[in-house]
Amino acid sequence: MFSLNRSAFLNNPASISGSFPDKHRRILPTRVVVAGSSNRDKSNGSLLMATDESTATLKEMRDGYAEVVDPKSGVSGGVQDVYGEDTATEDQPVTPWSVSVASGYSLLRDPHHNKGLAFSEKERNSHYLRGLLPPTVISQELQVKKMLHNIRQYQVPLQKYMAMMDLQERNQKLFYKLLIDNVEELLPIVYTPTVGEACQKYGSIYSRPQGVFISLKDKGKVLEVLRNWPEKNIQVIVVTDGERILGLGDLGCHGMGIPVGKLSLYTALGGIRPSACLPVTIDVGTNNEKLLDDEFYIGLRQKRAIGQEYAELLHEFMTAVKQNYGERILIQFEDFANHNAFDLLEKYGTTHLVFNDDIQGTASVVLAGLISAMKFLGGSLADQRFLFLGAGEAGTGIAELIALEISKQTNMPLEETRKKIWLVDSKGLIVSSRLESLQHFKKPWAHEHEPVKELVDAVNAIKPTILIGTSGQGRTFTKEVVEAMASLNEKPIIFSLSNPTSQSECTAEEAYTWSQGRAIFASGSPFDPFEYGDNVFVPGQV
Repeated sequence: MFSLNRSAFLNNPASISGSFPDKHRRILPTRVVVAGSSNRDKSNGSLLMATDESTATLKEMRDGYAEVVDPKSGVSGGVQDVYGEDTATEDQPVTPWSVSVASGYSLLRDPHHNKGLAFSEKERNSHYLRGLLPPTVISQELQVKKMLHNIRQYQVPLQKYMAMMDLQERNQKLFYKLLIDNVEELLPIVYTPTVGEACQKYGSIYSRPQGVFISLKDKGKVLEVLRNWPEKNIQVIVVTDGERILGLGDLGCHGMGIPVGKLSLYTALGGIRPSACLPVTIDVGTNNEKLLDDEFYIGLRQKRAIGQEYAELLHEFMTAVKQNYGERILIQFEDFANHNAFDLLEKYGTTHLVFNDDIQGTASVVLAGLISAMKFLGGSLADQRFLFLGAGEAGTGIAELIALEISKQTNMPLEETRKKIWLVDSKGLIVSSRLESLQHFKKPWAHEHEPVKELVDAVNAIKPTILIGTSGQGRTFTKEVVEAMASLNEKPIIFSLSNPTSQSECTAEEAYTWSQGRAIFASGSPFDPFEYGDNVFVPGQV
């Protein structure tokens, strides 16, 4: 069956016949049949493309149009039936193409086109909606006002999240209008910090598919699974395996909330069409015993696959994505554990259009925040000394981009600019004496220094001007640590970046109070403005 682009057909029906070479149009000239009320039982108001050769069979169609689309093409299918499901009926008379246009009851359940009570009188008549909606017609603006009022009635953030997700599944236009117009209020609901709780409880609140789940059960059939997704013109995929969700650890299949939330922001803030976005979760199991024992867990109930089994499934996925959506598809790796994140980025960085948000995306935003902070602090990045708590994807990714920026500004060798940056991991300060035992992505940050175990001791030894937290461990910027930073700097820069809020290294209130209102503070999750003395501080978010 030949697949047609619905929007192109609706906007310009004549363009369909004009898109084929002349020799093919002469074989089966076409006419547009608009199914009216006389045959509503059969068509439900659909538009059909029919041929003048009404007795044509599928086999004849397949033979006559073999040259129209390359049968090896993985994009939008082709005349060839890739699933073989029409083989048994290929000698039956058929309509070669059929494009269903949602109307009536089905239109109200199509989130892409549903407008709710905003359908005009004319639209209600032409789309068979008369009687399926209350008689009033209200504007989208009034619908936004109503939805915002309803969402504000909920006291629990997770309830607000569920209400927003339900709206997204009912009325996509209204969802994005609401989010765009009220982004500061609703961003913490749609994404961090609320999305963290949503992922933890995803099995309990799951109702409808919002993306594609690919599990070990689908090995050998990943391309077929991708083709089950209704949208064909995908431009960006956000994919996770759920092993390191925010600062919450291994949430397995419940990590789907992250790609869904991230792509909502791509549309609301970046303007990418919702139909061009595809959230994907790769389910290879979970090592989270609590989830494995949870009766509502929706993923594979087994320990995580590792090694060759894991690599083979990921490779099949990466290959299938290019085959199905083409060379230009953007694949964003999200919340993979360190031991896989760096390897995947290195392996597919030269063959696919990929980036890792935790390694590269976070780094770019944090660097922008630091450059902005220089306006308050004075001087340049090259004048600063950096200390990180956390040496995983985010920490090393940010550190590397800072070093590259300083190298660009000063023409210093990258090896020299790295020496301005120090990292602390779970075993203490990363120093050269630990070089042999370090993971490969930590080795560039092993500088000459005596071993230091505690963070506060590292602050006093290194004397940083900037302290950055990417540890995923809440309340690790203690009073002693912040006070040490304040004693060393007139305006200490403290970035507490771990998500969600419960995992933040310190709160805005703590940073401002313990530094006596002198800290330049930013966080990964939002904090409310805080009043200290005669000043009101509005925390930054990166």
